[in-house]
Amino acid sequence: MPKKQGKLFILSAPSGGGKSSLAKALVESMPDVAVSVSHTTRPPRPGEQEGVHYYFVDPETFRAMVAADRFLEHAEVFGNHYGTSREVVERLLAQGRQVLLDIDWQGMRSIKAKMPGAVSVFILPPSREVLEERLRGRGQDSAEVIARRMREATAEMRHYKEFGHVVVNDDFNAALEDLQAIIEDAPERARPVTVDLEALLHD
Repeated sequence: MPKKQGKLFILSAPSGGGKSSLAKALVESMPDVAVSVSHTTRPPRPGEQEGVHYYFVDPETFRAMVAADRFLEHAEVFGNHYGTSREVVERLLAQGRQVLLDIDWQGMRSIKAKMPGAVSVFILPPSREVLEERLRGRGQDSAEVIARRMREATAEMRHYKEFGHVVVNDDFNAALEDLQAIIEDAPERARPVTVDLEALLHD
């Protein structure tokens, strides 16, 4: 009996929204969930493994893949290129896996244009204060850098209405359960959004 086709899930969030931690927890808690590994032209960092963290390719190979329409979406970030491989995603879906893509709202638009059945989820922080606290907790960034990241986060969060579902990461375990409900096709189990969106999106 052939395996049931998996479903594609897009997770987006502003920097500091907790998306990567939630995606990791989803993979650990749901055996049929997999995160799609992207291609990149940037060199590997210490400890990164080929095919686990990224598929590392040279710029010429990446350009050839773009020309051959082998990416569902791709973008340039700080001079390096990143792309979501159509082949990788389709292989996982054919295996019956629920596939997570960790991308921004622009990538979501590209994916939805090519795979309209993809389920999109935007993860919001509970407040601007919490988001700023999380960004400050990441390291020794200056006040100027924090302010810029807050402006960028606000610009990203204004696109939340383009997504099929919104999850507020106020309590990690509760947000994880909300995402699990969406992946299990039971979004009615997820909590309603009660965050003050006007305050959150005011820059």
